[in-house]
Amino acid sequence: MKTAVTSKEEILKVSRELIREQGWSATSVRSVAAACGISVGCVYNYFDSKSDLVGATVESVWREIFHRADDGVAFQDTQTCIIWMYGRMEYGSERYPGFFTLHSYGFMQQDKPDGKRRMHQAWQHVLDSLRDVIRRDANVRPDAFTDRFTVEQFADVLFSLMLSALLRQDYDPGSVLEIIRRTLY
Repeated sequence: MKTAVTSKEEILKVSRELIREQGWSATSVRSVAAACGISVGCVYNYFDSKSDLVGATVESVWREIFHRADDGVAFQDTQTCIIWMYGRMEYGSERYPGFFTLHSYGFMQQDKPDGKRRMHQAWQHVLDSLRDVIRRDANVRPDAFTDRFTVEQFADVLFSLMLSALLRQDYDPGSVLEIIRRTLY
């Protein structure tokens, strides 16, 4: 017998599973409530609208993909971080087929400000983490950055390459690692 889901995090977990198994169209308040074994009203106790539920689900997918406590070692240096990030992108693509392209395209094309905001927050977190790793990387040569070529600019370039890789579904960081080696070390 299925136990009723009774917390916001459990509802998000079920919502992620519905997306993973059935795609984005499966994420409605009714389908999530049914899969959780709760009433539609109970879902509305945690989420104001379908848009709020979908936005929170998107945020939780990003969190699952990029916020793994057991991966702290990945942030020791820039190359290790890039390898980890590309691996996590591949994991996300396999676990949630079409997630990166479909939800990004959908949020950018439609007027869904909460979804856009949550997606941009996730992106900003990844970008900030990348900047921090570059700054802490003890192997970066002292003259790698100048007033005209900053850590922030280089991190932006690396992040743009990551977004491009997501759209192409190309999770081989080899070329990016070579750019890092030639630029930083």
